[in-house]
Amino acid sequence: MYLADTNILLRFLLRNDPAYPTIRQAVRILKTRREQVVTTSQNMAEFWNVCTRPITARGGLGLSIDSTERRVRLLERHFRVLADNSATYEQWKALVLAHQVRGVQVHDARIVATMLKSGVASILTTNVSDFRRYPGINVFAPEDIA
Repeated sequence: MYLADTNILLRFLLRNDPAYPTIRQAVRILKTRREQVVTTSQNMAEFWNVCTRPITARGGLGLSIDSTERRVRLLERHFRVLADNSATYEQWKALVLAHQVRGVQVHDARIVATMLKSGVASILTTNVSDFRRYPGINVFAPEDIA
């Protein structure tokens, strides 16, 4: 099972993004291998944030709520959203303490916590270095999938 990070979800739908073909191909290869490609509610919240953030803000797409909701429904057809629970919270807390996680990186730790509690060992991301600190997680960039 592979987890699709937020940057994968965003580029999976942005046809004009230079990484679009590589990301679509990586997901296609994984599914052809009968690998499940999943995501988390944290990733979907981050996706919503970027989509609805004003275009004048860093990285914002400036999309409407309706347009964003349609994109979320499309992603849900391609990627099962893993459940959060209190065990995920406890795992997250242990990770941020053990790895001295600060600032925005706490969001990545939450994704890793969900992965660990859901038995997902691999993540597909364009931010490989953000996840290397966590033992037990295999980190793949889209171009690594062949």
